[in-house]
Amino acid sequence: MQRFGTLSFGHYGPLGGGRQLTAGDSLRQAIDLAQGMDDLGVNGAYFRVHHFARQQASPMPLLAAIAARTERIEIGTGVIDMRYENPLYLAEEAAAVDLISDGRLALGVSRGSPETVVRGYETFGYTGSEDPRGADLAREHFELFLRAIEGEGLAERDGSSAFGAGATGLQRIEPYSPGLRSRVWWGAGNRDSAEWAGRRGVNLMSSTLLTSADGRPFDILQAEQIDAFRAAWREAGHAGEPRVSVSRSVFPLVTAEDHMYFGGRQDGDQIGVIDGMRSTFGKTYAAEPDVLVEQLLADAAVQAADTLMLTIPSQLGVEFNLRVVESFATHVAPALGWVSTRG
Repeated sequence: MQRFGTLSFGHYGPLGGGRQLTAGDSLRQAIDLAQGMDDLGVNGAYFRVHHFARQQASPMPLLAAIAARTERIEIGTGVIDMRYENPLYLAEEAAAVDLISDGRLALGVSRGSPETVVRGYETFGYTGSEDPRGADLAREHFELFLRAIEGEGLAERDGSSAFGAGATGLQRIEPYSPGLRSRVWWGAGNRDSAEWAGRRGVNLMSSTLLTSADGRPFDILQAEQIDAFRAAWREAGHAGEPRVSVSRSVFPLVTAEDHMYFGGRQDGDQIGVIDGMRSTFGKTYAAEPDVLVEQLLADAAVQAADTLMLTIPSQLGVEFNLRVVESFATHVAPALGWVSTRG
């Protein structure tokens, strides 16, 4: 494990006892937490994107704000649902954030997970999908997005325009960030999707679930998915080594408060149904640091990946989450091979 960061679902709403976490609170706390993690030398702050829900839905303003307040930490998404996106506008926004952050954007995209509404992307104006889950629409948008961030000319210049200086030919999307293409990730929930990402030459974000359930442990299924992705990458002839991330719920039990919230939360893999398919969901790790080290060293997928994303209970606030992250950075991560960005 070369890197670790946090994956926030960005929930807001009632907290109980008359307390309310607003959307503004959630966004501002995300910025403060990322700044605190940057100071600790943590590698990344990543955010889930959901629509029609009390969660973060428009990541680019948030990522730009974090970029302006931090120096080293990678900022990204896990993942943007491409069914809902104008791919050219997303290309403009992503390039701008990448430039503001000096190349620290890790943009995770995919078809996305099920939403709280029926075919919500059609409400956004994106229709014509022949797939009940919109997978064809997501990949169509993704392909145009890649062409845009690769700098391909997409619109004919107007030679008669007062702003075109008589130029002709095709104009690319602006701004353009040369390194952004290498920092795009595809979120995959099954082997076929991971292999497609490898052939397409993008990095892999392996989901917190897999649409497979054959009785084997989640980490074994996920490690096989990672191996298949890397094999597809090599067979396609792509240069270099792609990055791979996995997500886990990991809580070091260090204080009495940790035990109160997460003691007894250790559980095994879960089998459920998502999008009509039997799926395997990864387990929660909650134990004393020395036990966590043993467990994570035995997790085949954590060992196969270079980046670990810790899912955090963001609604518990900045102070609590920063302490959880610091406990992991101090007592667990070094034993897994991690070195702080602060040296």
